Amino acid sequence: MTTQSPSRPLVGIFWMLVTGFCFIMVTALVKTMGPRLPPGEAAFIRYAMGLVFLLPSLKAIFAAHLTPRQWGLFSLRGFCHAGGVILWFYAMVRIPIAEVTAMGYLAPIYVTIGAAFFLGERLAARRIVAVVLGLVGAAIILRPGFREVSEGHLAMLLAAVVFAGSYLVAKVMADEVKPGIVVAMLSIFVTIGLAPFAAANWITPTPRELMFLAGVAVFATSGHYTMTLAFAAAPVTVTQPVTFLQLIWATLLGFIWFAEPVDIWVVLGGIVILGSVTFITWREAMLKRSVTPDAPATKG
Repeated sequence: MTTQSPSRPLVGIFWMLVTGFCFIMVTALVKTMGPRLPPGEAAFIRYAMGLVFLLPSLKAIFAAHLTPRQWGLFSLRGFCHAGGVILWFYAMVRIPIAEVTAMGYLAPIYVTIGAAFFLGERLAARRIVAVVLGLVGAAIILRPGFREVSEGHLAMLLAAVVFAGSYLVAKVMADEVKPGIVVAMLSIFVTIGLAPFAAANWITPTPRELMFLAGVAVFATSGHYTMTLAFAAAPVTVTQPVTFLQLIWATLLGFIWFAEPVDIWVVLGGIVILGSVTFITWREAMLKRSVTPDAPATKG
């Protein structure tokens, strides 16, 4: 019999705040670096650098004795996630940080839809309402017909769909192998999946760009680790609302550092999307059958 760890809400909130800081730093570094490097190459270098953090996990991977089916699912998830990362890097340097952050909240909405179609979960009325609200939030942000919907916006919309697929595969694998192996295998297969895209249009990075991408690797890895600490300390019903602060920080960062105007519609749309995600998370946590991931996890 296992004993459930006691909930420590303040500790969970603290680690989620740290997580938000790490993920915002990832966004700031990618945005500051600029679009000179192709997104596939930039993402590949970032993940290749991040592999150094996985060295302690290699022994556990070999000891897991994964089945061919599990290897196939890990590779499927990695290659899908690689496409999402490329789209995220593409969007990040082309549209305001606040818009990327707000639209990133859509991934859990798509997970809810995917869970109904592919995992056999019932799409109850509360889920349908939450999904509709999430899509309304996206419409508020994009405002088609009232503003230009750029390639960066379309890339971020598609990235959220791809990441949702990655999360669904992760849910299946998390029931079969240890979480640390799930994370490690993602990084390995994403790096492999990005390699052809990087090689197809390679541009030699400058020392400055390498420094920025190394920083992205450090902050992204740290963010995933502190997010795990937050989940271990408190339930997602406590940590989920804290993620809204990332939208506030992203808006302030864009305004102060990149001179991006504050778009109240983006903030409003982000609030609507996150509100729907929080509602799904809370209701499903009460029923203890949620597959909805905490949002937004960094894609860089």
